[in-house]
Amino acid sequence: MKTQTKVAQMSRPDGGKHNNPYMAARREWDERYGSLITRAKNWRAVAFLSLAITFVCMFGMVALSMRSKVVPYIVAVDNGGHVISQGIATQASTTDDRMIRAALYEWVENYRNVSSDAVVERHAINKVYAMIGSGSPAAVKVTENYRSSSPLSRSQTQVVSVEVNSVFATSPKSYEVDWAEKTMGLDGTLLSTQNFKSAITIAVHPPDEEKLARVNPLGIYITDISLSEVL
Repeated sequence: MKTQTKVAQMSRPDGGKHNNPYMAARREWDERYGSLITRAKNWRAVAFLSLAITFVCMFGMVALSMRSKVVPYIVAVDNGGHVISQGIATQASTTDDRMIRAALYEWVENYRNVSSDAVVERHAINKVYAMIGSGSPAAVKVTENYRSSSPLSRSQTQVVSVEVNSVFATSPKSYEVDWAEKTMGLDGTLLSTQNFKSAITIAVHPPDEEKLARVNPLGIYITDISLSEVL
């Protein structure tokens, strides 16, 4: 009987191994969930890589935004040196002596002219201040002159026309301007004729913003001015 029982047990096709419930459960678990875990690990790796790339891009954009940006502009002038057009350029233009003299020519006209048209006069005043260095002695002197002799008040009874005779350099940053002024009544009657000269000190700072390029495309700023009448 013992011999027969042993033979019967050895004759089982699976040898008794496949009846282990723990091994069967492990195989079932591997078949059902093993591939899902592998895919989840792969997706996590891809997500971490994408997040790292995003942070690198963000830091790069922040670093670029913190850099100073200089936008160059090109200024076209006519034969007399007057500005006729302007716009964004690939290379900043240079300002030579001819351009400076033309700019000072126009500035003196705007500063000393008195127009009967209030809109024209305000536009001239704005152009005068656009070419004055902020907080400079020129700003103080021009403001004091406008307060003591307001062109808007004078325009109610008289007008002044300016004829610039000469503009020449006395040093790399200083210029002398000579001009004549004719004061007339609103009916055109000539009231007086006066000659003036002025020593003007300048500084040149090419614009790095569009709004500055529109009001002062050459970047010429008057820092000081002295004015006297020529008898």
